[in-house]
Amino acid sequence: METIKRNVLLNPGPATTTDTVKMAQVVPDICPREKEFAGLMKGLRSDLLKVVHAPEDEYTSVLFCGSGTINIDVCINSLVPEGKKILVVNNGAYNTRAVEVCQMYHIPHINLKSSVYEQPDLKAVEQTLNDNPDVAVVYCCHHETGTGVLNPIREIGALAHSHGAIFVSDTTSTLGMIPLDVVKDNVDFCMASAQKGLMAMSGLSFVIGRKAIIEASKNYPTRSYYCNLYLQYEYFEKTGEMHFTPPVQTIYATIQALKEYFAEGETAKFARHRRVYEAIRRGVKELGFETVIDPKIESGLVVSVKYPDDPNWSFEKVHDYCYDRGFTIYPGKISTTNTFRLCALGAIDSKDIDDFFVVMQQALDHFEIKLK
Repeated sequence: METIKRNVLLNPGPATTTDTVKMAQVVPDICPREKEFAGLMKGLRSDLLKVVHAPEDEYTSVLFCGSGTINIDVCINSLVPEGKKILVVNNGAYNTRAVEVCQMYHIPHINLKSSVYEQPDLKAVEQTLNDNPDVAVVYCCHHETGTGVLNPIREIGALAHSHGAIFVSDTTSTLGMIPLDVVKDNVDFCMASAQKGLMAMSGLSFVIGRKAIIEASKNYPTRSYYCNLYLQYEYFEKTGEMHFTPPVQTIYATIQALKEYFAEGETAKFARHRRVYEAIRRGVKELGFETVIDPKIESGLVVSVKYPDDPNWSFEKVHDYCYDRGFTIYPGKISTTNTFRLCALGAIDSKDIDDFFVVMQQALDHFEIKLK
């Protein structure tokens, strides 16, 4: 096998992949309507449930062709019954994206907005549910990837259930990296994309959720054709296939990535991501950068770093310097503060982070940027 240049991606996905996942895409051409390919997707759907400890008699996984945002669209447009509302617990850019989907479909919603620097106030969530008995869906992103804040989804899910609502969580940047048990964590629907925690390729996304609720949604208002959850689920159940053309090579890569996920093991993989995060935190501190989020509420996957107060600082120049040497850093997503992000996703370990900070120090020296 030809050696493939390895880049260390410190952006929040797509993540650094193994060569075996990359090469899994090199397969004989196949029509995705063949029984053989439907069998592969059936196994993939079953394995996805195992990642989040979802019982197969209650939950299913539904595959879609697209980036992670397609999952947000699918869940929001498909799961709100006639005459009901959705409550979005919003403390950042990705919860805001859910609000924008509500607005686009004209779905009645409550945007319970709070500080991007903090976890949501559970008392405010409870009060909002008390005041709005017509809320049928509560929605909250598990990990606000724009900042690194980890939200208390188990508690939010419990509040939703105690008020007769279902709970949907965007787990795009935690699934496969932070252990998730959908039953214990009170999650009725979660979601992710293959290129994030599973360390596969872009183009395949999936929703994991309760079968009974999907089947009930058949009678809800239909707001989309391509992105309707029941329509895609029903087609899988009848034929074993996606309704429309699937991302064939990406599915092969995802199947290989899942083999590697189970071989590494949930506990070991979480520990590795934690090592990487701690190495990022350590390196940032040693160089003299400041961060914006209290580590006590961070996910352990993303560190938001403030731009230094030095006229020589240029994110673009530092990014390009690092990029040319095999390391990718990423802009922040906080509208009020200039930040960049360093992320612990992908097939990397703490040694890669140590190597990165050598390059970052060289960049600071090269551009005469002072941090201390």
